[in-house]
Amino acid sequence: MRAEGVDVTLGDRRVLRDVDVVVSAGSRLAIVGENGRGKTTLLHVLAGLTEPELGTVTRVGTLAVVQQALDARSDKTVGALVEDAIGDSLTALARLETATEALTERRPGADEAYAAALDLAIALDAWDAQRRVDVALAGLDACTDRARTLSTLSVGQRYRVRLACVLGADSDLMLLDEPTNHLDAKGLDFLTERLQAHRGGLAIVSHDRALLRDVATSFLDLDPSEDGRPRLYAGGYDAWVDGRRRDRVRWEQDYADQLAERAQLAQAAEEARGRLRSGWRPEKGHGKHQRATRTGGVVQAFNRRQEDLEAHVVSVPEPPLRLHWPDPGTTPGRPVLTCAEATVQGRLTTPTSLSVNGGDRLVVTGANGAGKSTLLGVLAGQLTPTTGQVRLHPAACVAFLSQEVPGWPPELTAHQVYDRHLAELASRSGRAPSPRVAASRTGLLEARSWRTPVTRMSQGQQRRLHLALCLAEQPDLLLLDEPTNHLSAGLVDELTTELQQTSCAVVVATHDRQLLRDVAGWPTLHLQAATSPSDLDKDPS
Repeated sequence: MRAEGVDVTLGDRRVLRDVDVVVSAGSRLAIVGENGRGKTTLLHVLAGLTEPELGTVTRVGTLAVVQQALDARSDKTVGALVEDAIGDSLTALARLETATEALTERRPGADEAYAAALDLAIALDAWDAQRRVDVALAGLDACTDRARTLSTLSVGQRYRVRLACVLGADSDLMLLDEPTNHLDAKGLDFLTERLQAHRGGLAIVSHDRALLRDVATSFLDLDPSEDGRPRLYAGGYDAWVDGRRRDRVRWEQDYADQLAERAQLAQAAEEARGRLRSGWRPEKGHGKHQRATRTGGVVQAFNRRQEDLEAHVVSVPEPPLRLHWPDPGTTPGRPVLTCAEATVQGRLTTPTSLSVNGGDRLVVTGANGAGKSTLLGVLAGQLTPTTGQVRLHPAACVAFLSQEVPGWPPELTAHQVYDRHLAELASRSGRAPSPRVAASRTGLLEARSWRTPVTRMSQGQQRRLHLALCLAEQPDLLLLDEPTNHLSAGLVDELTTELQQTSCAVVVATHDRQLLRDVAGWPTLHLQAATSPSDLDKDPS
């Protein structure tokens, strides 16, 4: 597959500009970038589902696509979805059967037709198609009942059935949009192994850093660049991270150089303006002739400086945001919080005790329903334990990044929400907010996003605003519940780096495989889920 010069505009916004990309046999391409950068749009263009305004896309071979949405018509069955996915193999087997009959009956041209049909069936490994789908259905814990209608399945089950069909089809090219959605640890491992073993080409849109690290070998980054075009990085995940970092440093330096050059020109023009004013009034004792002679040169110098300033254009666009972490300066080992034998009826059944001091690190793990979010809510003071108690040091501050965003007034913009939060913090502390926590310094939202009403912000933007509010508190203890949800891989990498070096205590609850790898050296608290007959009937999605 080859795309050249692809441009796409949605509404009044240019989503894709001058995109060139090639996906060949053996390619493991990740399409990455912030929310709204056009990743899904590009995948649809490559698949032929969306026509670009400019550019061309050429394709050779079989193609399979996994979109984020799935039509769940009531008359569509699992079996029909399987047949659609492996239709090429079923057609090849039917052609081979027809050619075999013709060969047996010694029809004219039967030899050539049989050879062509056999070659196609071998190329598609058509005899094994049904088994491959069955293996994928089992590996992803998906429904295996071919007669089951899709409308009777949960969202997670429908997604897993479709993904299994695509994996079983084993097409020449697979285009996957967020393929890790609705998968548990076992399913993630199975998907990773199948993608690594795939003989054809892959193009993946994903925020799952573990999948990107384990599978992708090249990265097409759609985030803003210095020249406005996408960047292609080869060499795997680490090479992408390093290359992206180098490009950003160079971009920031070029931008700073141009600003500095313009500042120098402005200063020179202002100095020339000052000389022009004084040039009309020479010191006493100078005659009119000297005054007039001097004035001409001063005017010419001022005009040259002014022309230089007007001709100078800052051609380098402003670089992308970079996370700014206002460290609270928490004293290492200083007592922050103790939790003794805490339980919450029906939600946190195992009595839990822990002690947190300045600089401590803790990872909370466990299956869904074990009470990880509940425990963090108890530590944050948002939930009252049924038994046990939590004690917070009087001078300590706790901030909680929960999975659900706070109930912000819908009419407020992000900036208004942030300013109101700073005002509340100042009221509690009796001190004016530190300049270190000004909205413009957070590096979490662009200028136009700060002006956007919170109800019109994307999930990713709301998550960024929530994180900014937490960091503005400069907490002694930061509680993070699935902190990587809805955040781009680049921001999560910056966040992970800051978590490793901040002076405050950090408690993280997460299923994120890459984050768990990154904090593998931290102490771990594993919560056990309570089991009951009703738990066994729950949809595994």
